[in-house]
Amino acid sequence: MFSDNKKDKQKTEGTSSQNIISKGTKIVGDFNSEGDFRIDGIIEGNIKTTGKVVVGKAGFIKGTLQGTDAYFEGKFSGKLSLSGTLTLKTAAHIEGEVVVGKLAVEPGATFNVACVMKGTVKEMNKGGQQRQSETEKTA
Repeated sequence: MFSDNKKDKQKTEGTSSQNIISKGTKIVGDFNSEGDFRIDGIIEGNIKTTGKVVVGKAGFIKGTLQGTDAYFEGKFSGKLSLSGTLTLKTAAHIEGEVVVGKLAVEPGATFNVACVMKGTVKEMNKGGQQRQSETEKTA
């Protein structure tokens, strides 16, 4: 009836928790979590997580969000910093400052921000510039 299997225990311990803020809920305060967030209510404050954040159509965050990945259908106002990808669906409305590794925006999303993309920057014409400077030396 009850399993004493080590594999079952490892699966249970290895799963991350999800924090859910339901529609109609408003929370004011700061959050630190290693789990994921699903936000369909309103949060005013600071969120710091190593998990992903999903903001539904009724969701709204006012403050700062620091994490890995975020998926928005709702609204955000403040400072957003992600090491991974920010995905904005058609209904998303984002205002403030954004620092992300990658950005995916669907047509219709509102994105009124000062945005900085982190990551590797490749020089596109580096080879062409070297050839041009070599040509200038011989001329």
